[in-house]
Amino acid sequence: MLDKLFAIRGVDIQNQENANSGLKRILGPWALTALGVGSIIGTGIFVMTGQAAAEHAGPAIVLSFLLAGCICGFSALCYAEFSSMIPVAGSAYSYAYATMGELAAWFIGWNLVLEYGISISAVAVSWSSYFLSFMQHFGLGLPSQLANSPIVFSQGHLALTGAWFNLPAVLVVLLLTGVCYVGIREAAWLNNAIVALKVGVVLLVILVGWHFVNSANWHPFIPPRSGDHYGWTGVFRGASVIFFAYVGFDAVTTASMEAKNPTRDMPFGIMASLIICTLLYIAMSGVLTGMESYTRLGTDAPVVTALLRHPALGWLRIVVEIGAIAGLASVILVMIVSQARIFFITARDGLLPPIFARIHPRYRTPHLNTLITGVVAALIGGLFPLDILGDLMSMGTIMGFMAVCLGILILRRTRPDLHRPFRVPCAPVVCTIGVLSTFGLLLTMGLRNWLLLGAWTAIGLLIYFGYGFRHSKLRDQSQS
Repeated sequence: MLDKLFAIRGVDIQNQENANSGLKRILGPWALTALGVGSIIGTGIFVMTGQAAAEHAGPAIVLSFLLAGCICGFSALCYAEFSSMIPVAGSAYSYAYATMGELAAWFIGWNLVLEYGISISAVAVSWSSYFLSFMQHFGLGLPSQLANSPIVFSQGHLALTGAWFNLPAVLVVLLLTGVCYVGIREAAWLNNAIVALKVGVVLLVILVGWHFVNSANWHPFIPPRSGDHYGWTGVFRGASVIFFAYVGFDAVTTASMEAKNPTRDMPFGIMASLIICTLLYIAMSGVLTGMESYTRLGTDAPVVTALLRHPALGWLRIVVEIGAIAGLASVILVMIVSQARIFFITARDGLLPPIFARIHPRYRTPHLNTLITGVVAALIGGLFPLDILGDLMSMGTIMGFMAVCLGILILRRTRPDLHRPFRVPCAPVVCTIGVLSTFGLLLTMGLRNWLLLGAWTAIGLLIYFGYGFRHSKLRDQSQS
């Protein structure tokens, strides 16, 4: 029994089986970098910056982003080595399968649904807030029943708000699902255009906003600790909350089977996107907390909140809202692409039904996965608020990062002979720091989040033992 649960699908087997995936290889190094930037720059900079500053770190949110970026850097190096050795679409799931066995791989893959699938819904909620704010400039809007989540988490329990569902959140997910359905080339073109727009907007806010910074808003830089808020505890808690904002660099790895030269281009795309976005995050968070007191930034649109403080920047508010609307849409787009391919590779391994491994004969995309991902994410985004979804995403992301760092340590000992086009420098030190730092972030997550993760894990184990364990292709191959 234990041998079956911890059976390993080796690097050589995975590369051989996925050499002819049926997916189109059309993505170069800069297209992969754009996928990463498209995924990273979104909720973290347009939404979570303000909430993490207001509730946890204060102006020291700059340190939270720096800390989270450094922790992600350790993980990114590990992802880069893995992606150069195992250029398949499974990301952390495939890497865990090659090092820790099938049960661990399923656990990581199931948590990737939190990282990618749930993030679609959470970002859609944020997109809805910016879209509705933008429409108000033209005297347009929606009834409150169609513009808010019907469920909130209040005083330790779920409560109803009286709303029906968040209609804009539902519609944007369904629209982008249609784009992803017809092909990775079309999705990449749209993503590249959106990335250029939103990075331009972020740079504009940083450059213009710097002239309106009031340094008094940065004092005290680290507010005195109050319970679980502020102080150095708040800095670390802020880092764990915004950690999911760095999801994008690992989303690059889910496009490995559509990259022209994955062994060369995947490490470049991963590291370049992380470095670019970390610098933008740090600069943006510093400007925002300088323009407005951190205590007033805990809204769904903190950038707009900071701009409202300065009447002369009214024109920039509209530009920011356009950038946020486009920018958050690109995050949704990349996450749909990523989640669909995680389902695809899991089904190829036999752990999900074969329907999830189907490729559209014309578009060469995992079309059914794309539809399922989009419809389910649209429903969740229409029903639940951002705070519940955001913490779950963070936990799923951290679990995946920790597994990848641990996997490199294991593979360096078990398969030192493998060709590694990219190697993690000082691997024992870097990987150990990556494991310990991600584990430390997990310890800062509240009891509610651990209970939700426990329930999510229980559902995943039911699916695995109910289907995946009995249909694993690795086990069938071993028996034959």
